[in-house]
Amino acid sequence: MERFWVPLCILTVAGFTFNTSELIPIGLLSDIAGSFGVSEARAGMLITVYAWVVALMSLPLMLLFARMEYRRLMLGVVGVFVVSHIATVLSTGYYSLMVSRIGVALAHSLFWSIAPAMAVAVAPKSRRATALSALVAGGGVALVAGLPLGRVLGIVAGWRMTFAALGVLAFLVLMGLWLKFPTIEKGEESESRRDMLRDLVRCKPLVAIYIITAMMVTGHYTGYSYVEPFLLQVAAMPAGVVTVTLSLFGFAGLAGSYIISRYYGRYSRALITGACFGLPAMMAMLLPVTYAAPLLISCVCVAWGLCMTVYNIAFQNEIVTLFPRDSAVPMSLYSGIFNLGIGAGAFVGGVVSDHGMMSDIGYIGGGIALAAAVYCYLRYMPLRKGDFGGRAIHAEN
Repeated sequence: MERFWVPLCILTVAGFTFNTSELIPIGLLSDIAGSFGVSEARAGMLITVYAWVVALMSLPLMLLFARMEYRRLMLGVVGVFVVSHIATVLSTGYYSLMVSRIGVALAHSLFWSIAPAMAVAVAPKSRRATALSALVAGGGVALVAGLPLGRVLGIVAGWRMTFAALGVLAFLVLMGLWLKFPTIEKGEESESRRDMLRDLVRCKPLVAIYIITAMMVTGHYTGYSYVEPFLLQVAAMPAGVVTVTLSLFGFAGLAGSYIISRYYGRYSRALITGACFGLPAMMAMLLPVTYAAPLLISCVCVAWGLCMTVYNIAFQNEIVTLFPRDSAVPMSLYSGIFNLGIGAGAFVGGVVSDHGMMSDIGYIGGGIALAAAVYCYLRYMPLRKGDFGGRAIHAEN
């Protein structure tokens, strides 16, 4: 039991650290903008560039390091993460901060390509879905604790201290990987990367997942990237209430992880459909709820966060089930496309903000997400064969 949970806990803490680092500019966007005398939209480019680097580099880096043993590769990834955070803390201007964040993004692009495969590899076959849910739950904790605590620390001690704390935590993860994580040998049956890429392109359900993800994440991050200034400026919430609301968003992520681990096997179709249509519905309610009953906006954010977490974990499970032998390459593509959506969403949100339409980010992002939901219902669902729940999935490749 210890052989399973100790390495998994290390990966989960690493996932928390990486996701907190990616998300923390959202909670400190106004402070970072003020520190360098730039607009919030320009500060938001830190999120956009970060995400696009991950999107563009996930697959090339995964292919470049495909033959390296996972533990050694992860040690290097976390090492780059630590060094880049030191550079972030020491940055003297907007562009030096941008360069340091690109370094973090390069580490991120590899981390989420190999971490799911590592979690599945150290877990017994009967616990693989649980292992994957636990790993993704680390990202949920980043929303619950990492983002709000990082925001509080940034407000009290400056945003640089938040990144310094993340660097220290990453160093502890590095030590844990070195001392406690086992070597993971790759199976002889793994396909060549060229054959794998050919199979990915021919797999209709997987291609549909990628298209849905690009649209859904773009819509989600159109709103989420600018949720802090929305709550401060449009909803006129006090800073403390904004922090609590962001925490509730994260708690919903943990709830989503629990729902997937408990009910995904029996109700995967219902969970996917509900998450896909629930997310744009919640985003569309942002502005009406703000004007009608501001306190209810926290409830909307909880439901919004729940839908996004269920969506993310469910589709990662779908990919692992599609490619159980070697999920690293399809997962690296998923990570890249997910981050392409983050960058596109942050960019669209920035354009909306620059044009004085901050109050409409929910409508615009929700419209994009609704298009993804309709495509999922009309294209992806017919390709599935019921609620497979971890068994052989389909498929009409």
